[in-house]
Amino acid sequence: MTSTSALPAAAPVEPVIPEECLVAARAADAKSGEDTAILGMGELLGLTDAFVITSGRNSRQVKTIVDEVERQVKSSSGRAPVRVEGLDDARWVLMDYGDFLVHVFLDEARRFYDLEHLWSSAPRIAWALPEVR
Repeated sequence: MTSTSALPAAAPVEPVIPEECLVAARAADAKSGEDTAILGMGELLGLTDAFVITSGRNSRQVKTIVDEVERQVKSSSGRAPVRVEGLDDARWVLMDYGDFLVHVFLDEARRFYDLEHLWSSAPRIAWALPEVR
């Protein structure tokens, strides 16, 4: 009789996300997006592979982040969002790329909707480039 406790534990598997998620997160960071995060959503949601979430201090910065994300993703992969919603008031802009979504919030809207808490079981993906010393 064998014990299952003798079996080695399986290492956690990093979710597979589109490379453009990393580009989007770094683009947001380049325009001072705050607390930028990538959540692996594939196993939880099934409709999309990842969320990129970031925020800006005011509507002008939110629009600047959206523009930079769109520019850099287009430059790196030729992809444009299928749809962009929320640009009118720029409190919560949703950029839908199909296999991933970019959420750019005003700070207070991000705290109110709290997607990271809502999807707290989603794995966080490391996206920052290593610092050069």
